[in-house]
Amino acid sequence: MTTENGTGAGAVDTVRADGAILHVGGADAELEARIGRELTAFNNAATGADDEADLSVGVTDADGELVGGLTGWTWGGRAGLNTMWVRADRRHQGWGGRMLRAAEEEARCRGCTEISVSSFSFQAPGFYRRHGYSDTGIRDGIPGGHVDHHFWKSLVDDPAAALRLVALVELATDAVEAGQRYEDQVLALLGRHGGRLERRLRTGDGRREVHVIRFASRAGYESFLADPERAALRAALGDAAPAAEVLEVSEA
Repeated sequence: MTTENGTGAGAVDTVRADGAILHVGGADAELEARIGRELTAFNNAATGADDEADLSVGVTDADGELVGGLTGWTWGGRAGLNTMWVRADRRHQGWGGRMLRAAEEEARCRGCTEISVSSFSFQAPGFYRRHGYSDTGIRDGIPGGHVDHHFWKSLVDDPAAALRLVALVELATDAVEAGQRYEDQVLALLGRHGGRLERRLRTGDGRREVHVIRFASRAGYESFLADPERAALRAALGDAAPAAEVLEVSEA
């Protein structure tokens, strides 16, 4: 048995028979801090990485007023950006790029090998693309008909040398499950060759897949093609091995 008590606009308490109370409300700094500590402890125990730290870059003018800044985090060899802003009268002066490069360099100093960020379509997705970030996905339904773009960038590879591919894969009609398992195993080999699977899409009947793949260099792609484990997996399927058309693509 439960009872509900409104405690103000936007806040509701649900009291269970066992005495537990479920509270719905607004901002709760104490709750946020506690959950953050608990999740950090859980994540550290699960991964063995215990180097989580905040990251920030700020710029002030001669009067001490804020020109711009960014916030983010580093953890387990990864970095992420949460927010970035430049004052309206100081935009288009290169401050965004300077702050981004400073954040990336600090992340490298902390041992990070990659960085990620999200940007709404009305914010700066083009800015991140110009600085070597690759699209990894989108989320539709943002108010006003906008989209949330997700980006990733390697901090150890040369973006100019990167190779992006789209593989159009067709699985044998009588070996769909075997073909899917093969793709699972082959895609798992990408990392050893500097490759990364950005998107994997599949048709409703499971017979066709689309893979968006990024390699740090063409040499990495060539070594992936020559990987003996990949060749052995393909040979094991014989005529039932999937057929693929691979296209080299770039941002439009």
